[in-house]
Amino acid sequence: MAKAVAVADEQSSGMARVKSQPQRLKEFLDDVRSEMRKVVAPSREEVRTTTIIVIATVFIFAAYFELVDFVVGQGLTRLITHFTQH
Repeated sequence: MAKAVAVADEQSSGMARVKSQPQRLKEFLDDVRSEMRKVVAPSREEVRTTTIIVIATVFIFAAYFELVDFVVGQGLTRLITHFTQH
C-alpha cells in the first residue's frame, strides 16, 4: 500500500513539474531580458585600449617562455653532455 502511495506521489509531482515548465520558461526569459537591459557595450576607445593591453601581454609572456625554454634547454643539454662524456 505504501509503495502505491509513493508511486502516485512521484507521478503527481512529475506531472506538476511538467505543467510548471511553461511558467518557469517565461520567468527565465523575463530574467534574461532584465539582465540584458543592464549590459553596456564598450566604447571604441575601451576596445582599442584592452586590445593593445592583451597584445602586449601576449608578447611579454611569449618572450618570457622563450627565455625559460632556452635556459632549461641549455641546462639539460649541458647536463646530458656532462654525464655522457665521462
